[in-house]
Amino acid sequence: MDTIGMATAMEKTTRFDDLPVGCVAHVLALTSPRDVCRCAAVSPSFRDAAESDTVWERFLPADYLAILLRSGSGRLPPPSSKKEAYLRLSDSGVLVIDSSDTAVWLARGSGAKCVALPARKLSLPWDDGEFSWRWTSHPLSRFPEVAQLVGCTGLDIYGRLPASALTPATDYAAYLVFGVADEGHRGLSFPDQETTVAVGGRAASSHAVCLCPDEGEARKFSGVAHADGVRRPERRDDGWSEMEMGRLRVDETVVAEEEVVVSFEVLGWYPKCGLVVEAVKFRPL
Repeated sequence: MDTIGMATAMEKTTRFDDLPVGCVAHVLALTSPRDVCRCAAVSPSFRDAAESDTVWERFLPADYLAILLRSGSGRLPPPSSKKEAYLRLSDSGVLVIDSSDTAVWLARGSGAKCVALPARKLSLPWDDGEFSWRWTSHPLSRFPEVAQLVGCTGLDIYGRLPASALTPATDYAAYLVFGVADEGHRGLSFPDQETTVAVGGRAASSHAVCLCPDEGEARKFSGVAHADGVRRPERRDDGWSEMEMGRLRVDETVVAEEEVVVSFEVLGWYPKCGLVVEAVKFRPL
């Protein structure tokens, strides 16, 4: 091919910038919010496509307007674009819907729903009557109240969530978010605790855990230190600790009406106190 022919062929080559903005937007909508933000720096046409409602509507849950209206964002003017709606739903972590309901927000990088069940939405043991727990505010909590264990012998905590509240085809981990009372705790350092996650009545995972590991207390209780297989909590930057309770996936075999049930249980019947429960959180992996 001569030089003129090559030049003509090059002129006929379609570049990305030659594509209509709507076409680019359709392609970007097949990626993730993180990828869209990166692509916006490629060229002016990509930036225009990355701002379009076509792209960001793909990342919003079907009930995003209801979530915005019921959350603190409901007091703000309506979002001017789908991107602004997305950013509101993924901003500042937790959007508390009301004093005793679930908190919902979006993982900024993926758009998957994150859900937190506050202590008021959990099933707590009441074997010593209403005095087993004390409801109180906490300076580190975004929820109006947390539950502080005053005293009990049997300790089992359950949380229930409709499977439809989570993003389909997404891997999740469930976490117990907790702390301990300023005056200390008792009965939470022994290696006889376990967590279970079940979806639609089918156990997804079960683990041996210990909320407040203490080798001295463990030896006193059972004569041995904690086994290697016992999970331990992680301390968060906000001052709370979280224990991974297990992992799950809401796939095509899960009916929307089915429940995700998570539980934490201490197997031994002995006095316990000092646990402060903030929430059970479901977070995409």
